Amino acid sequence: MNDQNRPADWKHFDDFAAGIATNRLATTKALAGRTFKITLKSGRAIDLAFTSPDTVAWSEGGTAGADWYEALEVAPDVFFINMTFAARPTEDEAFIVNTRTRRVLSVRERVRDASEAPGEPRVAQVWSAGTLGDASVVAEGGEPAPTRDLIGLTAHYEYSPNHVYEHVYLSSERYAWQNLVGVQRGHGDVDLATTWKFAENQYVFGFREFIIPVASLFFYNWETMRSTGKFLGVTSAGKIENMPAGAFIEKKSSVAYASGRAPV
Repeated sequence: MNDQNRPADWKHFDDFAAGIATNRLATTKALAGRTFKITLKSGRAIDLAFTSPDTVAWSEGGTAGADWYEALEVAPDVFFINMTFAARPTEDEAFIVNTRTRRVLSVRERVRDASEAPGEPRVAQVWSAGTLGDASVVAEGGEPAPTRDLIGLTAHYEYSPNHVYEHVYLSSERYAWQNLVGVQRGHGDVDLATTWKFAENQYVFGFREFIIPVASLFFYNWETMRSTGKFLGVTSAGKIENMPAGAFIEKKSSVAYASGRAPV
C-alpha cells in the first residue's frame, strides 16, 4: 500500500519498534571462532566463519564478504543467527541452526521497490530447509517444513510492558493481529504469514505487512514460552532497518475445525 492509501493515524515501523526488544533473549558469543558449512535444498551452499561475536565472513558461489551478525541461543543447541549485508542494504538473512541435529532453516528477506510487486507486501521472504556440515550425511530428527499446527490458535505476545499484541493464526497463509497495549492500540490487520515447524515445540513464524513496508521473523519456543526474532522494514525517514524483537508468549485459546471445513 502506498502512502496516499495509508490510514491517517497509522504508525510507522520505527514508531512501534522502539522498545520492542525489551523482553528479548540476550545475544551469545558462543559462535565466535566457529565455522559453519550450510547446504540448502534450494541449491545454495554457504560457508560462514564467525570471526568475532558480531562479524561473520561468508562465501557463496563466487561472492564473499564480512558483515554484521548476531546470534541467540533460542533452545538448547539451537541458534537464531541474524545477518545483514553492507553491500546489499535492502536484504538480510536468518539461519536457524541446531548444531546437534544439524538441521537448518534459512529465511532471506528483501525490501522491494514499491513498483516491483503492486498489491503485495513490500518485504518478501524466501524459506529453505538445509543441513549443517556434510550434506551427504543425513541429519537427525525431522526436516524443517511448513506446518498447519498453529491454525486456530490465539496467543498474546508481551514484548515489553508497553508492547502487547494478540495474534490469531487464521490459515496456512494469513494471520490477524491487534495491539492491546502500545502506540498501535486499536490498530489491527490481517497480513500474509508463513509458519514452519523446526522441531518438537519449536516453530518459526514470519509475517509480511500490507500497509507498512515491514516483515518479521520469530522463533517460538513453546517449552519456555519465548518468542525471539527481528523486523526488517522501512522507517518513517525512508531508511531500511533490521531491528530486534522478542516477547513472552501466553496461549489464550484454540479453535478446532470440523472435517472438510478447515482453513486453507
